[in-house]
Amino acid sequence: YILYWRKRFTEQPITDFCSVIRINSTAPFEEQENYFLLCDVLPEDRILREELQKQRLKEILEQQQQERNDTNFHGICMFCNEEFLGNRSVILNHMAREHAFNIGLPDNIVNCNEFLCTLQKKLDNLQCLYCEKTFRDKNTLKDHMRKKQHRKINPKNREYDRFYVINYLELGKSWEEVQLEDDRELLDHQEDDWSDWEEHPASAICLFCEKQAETIEKLYVHMEDAHEFDLLKIKSELGLNFYQQVKLVNFIRRQVHQCRCYGCHVKFKSKADLRTHMEETKHTSLLPDRKTWDQLEYYFPTYENDTLLCTLSDSESDLTVQEQNESVPIISEDTSKLYALKQSSILNQLLLQECLKN
Repeated sequence: YILYWRKRFTEQPITDFCSVIRINSTAPFEEQENYFLLCDVLPEDRILREELQKQRLKEILEQQQQERNDTNFHGICMFCNEEFLGNRSVILNHMAREHAFNIGLPDNIVNCNEFLCTLQKKLDNLQCLYCEKTFRDKNTLKDHMRKKQHRKINPKNREYDRFYVINYLELGKSWEEVQLEDDRELLDHQEDDWSDWEEHPASAICLFCEKQAETIEKLYVHMEDAHEFDLLKIKSELGLNFYQQVKLVNFIRRQVHQCRCYGCHVKFKSKADLRTHMEETKHTSLLPDRKTWDQLEYYFPTYENDTLLCTLSDSESDLTVQEQNESVPIISEDTSKLYALKQSSILNQLLLQECLKN
């Protein structure tokens, strides 16, 4: 930007491009000062800014794609010092699941190595990542971040903006401004042709190990082959609706996170030991009674941004042919006479049957 305008200022007078602002206009002439304002109100300046922004966005997307495909990443967890090799998503997902430290989905982050180094440097300086207070020693800092739930970054710190792709999408707009935009404004400008739409699938993570799959179908196959756990079969046999599937998945996530076998309730020292036990004893398919996991507490996800939860479905396409052919008649009742309805409603019969059964 500077190089461009330095050249243009040698070609034409500066007043051809800039507005002149005179300071101390009432003072004697020798004390007056002129300032020259160059901004994107000038079409030439606006075009230059847009071109530079497009070029920067292209570079960022290329860097992001390179990091997405990179399998030579090497990093150490900031909280437990566990070493990770492979793709950057492994360490990011680990910190989110094991330490409740979530800085965003891997595909939303760019220059990940620099980002992690920046965060590690702050922790080495005994600084909280959220409130940014400095503490006297490492243990005090750890207790503070745990008790205050400060295991997250400060969203107001602009230093982190360069690590998120969203900040490069539109000229002059931060992530906050982009998120505040109302998508309804875009509806009037929709085009019917979606042929150029490209969707990058989000990785779903196995219930029992660190395996990630780009599609839910591949993940189901992996869990069935590697762990003998058929989620679709369980759903069909138990007749689970969407919310029951959510609770079952969150229950299993919680048990695995706590290194506890839900088949025999034995607790292990590590997830590796738990996985070995469950595979040898075939306990992955030994689900406890429904009342154990069909609880309100399991409406809440164990891990933030659990992609598997977003892919669950209770549509008819997932049911067996026999289940699809079963027709259940639905007969509405006349609600115009509520007193008579209370006396004759079929619900009375159902309640009586339930009472007798209990």
